[in-house]
Amino acid sequence: MAAYLQWRRFVFFDRETVREPSGPDGAGAKPFSLPPGIAVCDSGRGNLVFGDILCGAGCCQIWFLSRSLQLSSFQAYKLRVTHLYQLKQHSILVSIGEDEEGINPLVKVWNLEKRDGGNPLCTRIFPAIPGNKPTVVSCLTVHENLNFMAIGFADGSVVLTKGDITRDRHSKTQILHEGSYPVTGLAFRQSGKTTHLFVVTTENIQSYMLSVKDYPHLELDTHGCGLRCSSLSDPSQDLQFIVAGNECVYLYQPDERGPCFAFEGQKLIVHWYRGYLIIVSKDQKTSPKSEFAGNEAQNSDRQVLNIYDLCNKFIAYSSIFDDIVDVLAEWGSLYVLTRDGKIHVLQEKDTQTKLEACKFGFLIMLFRKNLFEMAINLAKSHHLDSDGLSEIFRQYGDHLYNKGNHDGAIQQYIRTIGKLEPSYVIRKFLDAQRIHNLTAYLQMLHLQSLANADHTTLLLNCYTKLKDSSKLEEFIKTSESEVHFDVETAIKVLRQAGYYSHAVYLAEKHAHHEWYLKIQLEDIKNYQEALHYIGKLPFEQAESNMKRYGKILMHHVPNETTELLKILCTDYRPSGGNEGPGMVEGKKANSEEFIPVFANNSRELKAFLEHMTEVQADSPQGVYDTLLELRLQNWAHEQDKQIKEKLHTEALTLLKSGRFKTVFDKALVLCQMHSFKDGVLYLYEQGKLFQQIMHYHMQNEQYKKVIEVCELYGDQEACLWEQALGYFARKEENCKEHIAAVLKHIENKNLMPPLLVVQTLAHNSTATLSVIKDYLVNKLQKQSHQIEQDEQRIQKYREETTRIRLEIEELKASPKIFQKTKCSICTSALELPSVHFLCGHSFHQHCFESYSESDSECPTCMPENRKVMDMIRAQEQKRDLHDQFQHQLKCSKDGFSVVADYFGRGVFNKLTLITDLPSGKTATTIEAGLQRELLIHTKRST
Repeated sequence: MAAYLQWRRFVFFDRETVREPSGPDGAGAKPFSLPPGIAVCDSGRGNLVFGDILCGAGCCQIWFLSRSLQLSSFQAYKLRVTHLYQLKQHSILVSIGEDEEGINPLVKVWNLEKRDGGNPLCTRIFPAIPGNKPTVVSCLTVHENLNFMAIGFADGSVVLTKGDITRDRHSKTQILHEGSYPVTGLAFRQSGKTTHLFVVTTENIQSYMLSVKDYPHLELDTHGCGLRCSSLSDPSQDLQFIVAGNECVYLYQPDERGPCFAFEGQKLIVHWYRGYLIIVSKDQKTSPKSEFAGNEAQNSDRQVLNIYDLCNKFIAYSSIFDDIVDVLAEWGSLYVLTRDGKIHVLQEKDTQTKLEACKFGFLIMLFRKNLFEMAINLAKSHHLDSDGLSEIFRQYGDHLYNKGNHDGAIQQYIRTIGKLEPSYVIRKFLDAQRIHNLTAYLQMLHLQSLANADHTTLLLNCYTKLKDSSKLEEFIKTSESEVHFDVETAIKVLRQAGYYSHAVYLAEKHAHHEWYLKIQLEDIKNYQEALHYIGKLPFEQAESNMKRYGKILMHHVPNETTELLKILCTDYRPSGGNEGPGMVEGKKANSEEFIPVFANNSRELKAFLEHMTEVQADSPQGVYDTLLELRLQNWAHEQDKQIKEKLHTEALTLLKSGRFKTVFDKALVLCQMHSFKDGVLYLYEQGKLFQQIMHYHMQNEQYKKVIEVCELYGDQEACLWEQALGYFARKEENCKEHIAAVLKHIENKNLMPPLLVVQTLAHNSTATLSVIKDYLVNKLQKQSHQIEQDEQRIQKYREETTRIRLEIEELKASPKIFQKTKCSICTSALELPSVHFLCGHSFHQHCFESYSESDSECPTCMPENRKVMDMIRAQEQKRDLHDQFQHQLKCSKDGFSVVADYFGRGVFNKLTLITDLPSGKTATTIEAGLQRELLIHTKRST
């Protein structure tokens, strides 16, 4: 219980008398005065509302006073207005009054937005008294949702109207409460969907729950108050019901009594306004209270108006008035209506003015007396801005810090977060003895998302120095919605301090994959866990991290790493489902890019490459190249014959897979490097390098293989036999059998002139005449036979030429008689008109015109004639080309350039040269062989 005399007094309101507007001459305006006879009043919707009793005009008016002091009225009752209730959220006014003598009050509901003959529309009229029992209305209240209205009576009863109060058909009226004591106050309290009605009499206080059937009630206290001595607070006081007795002021919840305040004196009026409690009471020097708790004051009474701040326990304003009728709140001010018709306005000073004028001085006084708690409460209740509050907190913190109360000081500094620069506080608590205070401040800084990377570093260092693992774990495991900090900075600090598990947790939680893997691999050495973590990452991140850390993982966990790479390069799906359920098809990486990961792990590399070629036939070429190289290396170094044979088969199978057509040279080099004979020969064959195949066998002196190569590929490249003859001719050992075989084929194919054959074999000391005897005999026989055939053909051509010449002479000198009787085309009998040719063919004219391509040529002889003409032209062209060549050769200063030019045009046959030197032969020997080959081709061309 707080003593009234202990509360400090302030003047937070300015008092003025409402005056009429100034006249045109600028003279001082006189005080505004209301019409006489005002009995009740209320306020809301931008007006002060008054009700009077019967005046001289013989009617009872309801008056409206606007902010511009414009009065308007309408007749509401014939006798008097006893109660008014203006709703704050609706333009609805509820009044109670009398139209005739006697106790018969009427309730009227007015819609102020609608008009009826210039007056507000009365939407409902009904008697206030329940039944026929005459009684006086003592109080009235209306719920803002227009669904409840309660009327209290002097006989202790309360009538509740439920439903739409503006219409008769949609509402129901019933007696809610009956008692022996007059009802002095009513108030609705709405909390969520629950509605309560407070009922106070002169002797008790009760609470009814209207949102439940049968309206259960609870008696809150056994003492009451006088008329107009109760009110409902705003949400700042939790919508408590205020009851002002003569000794104390009590606050009530719907189910219990709350705090009370010892404000002595006879209370006349109680209101609640913007967090203030307004009490009008009799002056202590006036006569004692009447039986009905001051229902009406005498004209000579002087009354005290006090405005209390219950939260901060001070009096915001106090003043004496004469005969207060009521206190109204409108337009952000308080209006005090006195019996003499005057209106006094109490205007609350704005926050800045209050602080700078009266309050600020008081705050300074409070600061000097170190009454910071009171200063803070005062500033909060009057809505001091955050900057002003922050300054008070700072000064309070400095005061506590200087006194050595570091725990209390840090709590005040925490309240300055967001306004005071954090470095101001941090510098004060950097001492190791105060590190726990600094930790608390930094924690709150992070909770309010105002920390930077340096603050995060400092907080984590505080945790580590305090060795407070529980706090550290709580900090890093707090959700992002509660604490915001630089995660990467935190990971670095934790790693540096050796808190690897915490750093790993933070990195995994916030998806800092690189930091997670770096700590797992470099600090914790948990390679298995790191590999498992990579397997849960999305494809792109898993791929990049395997490229980065693959070598380390391959060194320590080769089998598991190989398996993950197989999945990554074929059909990768994160093991944790991180890419979402909508991902149907897996992704695959480029397997060639992971080959460097297998450095020094050839066994795992071979398994990986073989897997890729099996499940993914279109693997990159580098995969096949590397696999071939691995198989050749294993084959070359293997000592076991069975295993070596198996490796030989695998390598050759890979070569024959057809994957090396585009990299023929690379595969050939690999096979040559590892002396893989079968592979080299296979590639020569695939590349149609028949001379290289034969050269390979020549180097290895495999005579039968040389013959076989000639037999296999001689038809495709005839010079192989010539080169084979030259090869055997240069051999000093006995090669008669092989020379005979070669000569036989040369003879059959007529590949070389006999003279060149003789010249070629002349260099072999072991080759005797018997070797080429049969060859020369057969060759000479064939040439003799050919000469005979040529002579017969010449004789035939001569005879033919003589015959043709005779025919020509005969045609020139003698007439030609056409005796043909049939057409040479259709074989029908000739009929005129007909066409005859000197060759002896005759045609119908229509047959000739249909089949002839030229008017001057015989259709039958034309094909043969054209062949002859083409041959003649070809001979002429060859003759011209030869003549031209001879001419240029004679006239040119550089005859070799002319020959080279004709070689470039392809005039001469292509010259085939053997570029590889057979083993054991000197350059001079090879040069002689090349000269013989050139001679062979030259002879053949001529």
